[in-house]
Amino acid sequence: MKVFVTGADGFIGSHLVEELVHRGHAVTALSQYNSFNSRGWLDDLTPEVAAEINFLSGDVRDAGFMREAIAGHEVVAHLAALIAIPYSYSAPESYLATNALGTLNVMEACKSQGVARVIHTSTSEVYGSAQYVPIDEGHPLVGQSPYSASKIAADQIAFSYWSSFGVPITTVRPFNSYGPRQSQRAFIPSVFVQLLAEAAELRLGSLETTRDLTFVRDTAAGFATVLESDKGAGETFNMGSGFEVSMGEVVDMACEIAGRSVEVAVDEERIRPAESEVQRLWSDSSKMLETFGWAPQRVGRDGLFKGLEATYAWLKEHRSATGYDSSKYVV
Repeated sequence: MKVFVTGADGFIGSHLVEELVHRGHAVTALSQYNSFNSRGWLDDLTPEVAAEINFLSGDVRDAGFMREAIAGHEVVAHLAALIAIPYSYSAPESYLATNALGTLNVMEACKSQGVARVIHTSTSEVYGSAQYVPIDEGHPLVGQSPYSASKIAADQIAFSYWSSFGVPITTVRPFNSYGPRQSQRAFIPSVFVQLLAEAAELRLGSLETTRDLTFVRDTAAGFATVLESDKGAGETFNMGSGFEVSMGEVVDMACEIAGRSVEVAVDEERIRPAESEVQRLWSDSSKMLETFGWAPQRVGRDGLFKGLEATYAWLKEHRSATGYDSSKYVV
């Protein structure tokens, strides 16, 4: 199929583009325009994969550009978003502009161009702290940060284009992906980068919070599976590993993998405001399994450990080339 991917230059987006090429699809990969001619993580793809991709630079905030760019594509996977929660406290308007208005522009373009299938990307952050576990798709939506509020808005805009105009939209809600190419702003790369730099202590945020961590290649395979199906229009699907783990336990595993024993110091700069912290996330992804037959390959504690090993190995090889810096707190 002719597939258009927004946010292709990002962490999950670059892995999805790679997965789609391996599956034989014709991919147009949209990266955000910049004057450095950088395609983000798409520059990390092998020459063989890159040769199969139609690269395009632009911005989802430009409605006219999106209409022209999407024309001629059968399927659109919309992943473009601002995702760093700490920065959303400083620049909330930019999150609404990219995440909500950008989604509106993508949906309007898909409507006007008669796209046959649209995959919209949500986030587990829209649930806020779990009111019950595991979290299914019926859990209330709670915007505990400007980021999560902007994504709730985006989700509702996407749904409205199905209910109002019949645009065949399916919303996928990933739970905390991790793995190669993830920004240092995220917890796991921050831990490993500090360990690789042989820091005297690890400077981290809250270790009591729990998350449902999914290896990024499993996430990409899930997106591709939904994209290739004709099921699920107008519906939302959680996509997680079904395994809950605390950040403290993740640090212990990371130290074991790195072969180091390091003290942890709480960095107040990395702590969210009390009412904004999401304390617990744990996915019920049974609907995803029942509808699309997708389940992650790396599951439970053993699966997480193997995924962390792969992440550590990649960071060890790439940290200097990609600018990871243990001395900085990256938002």
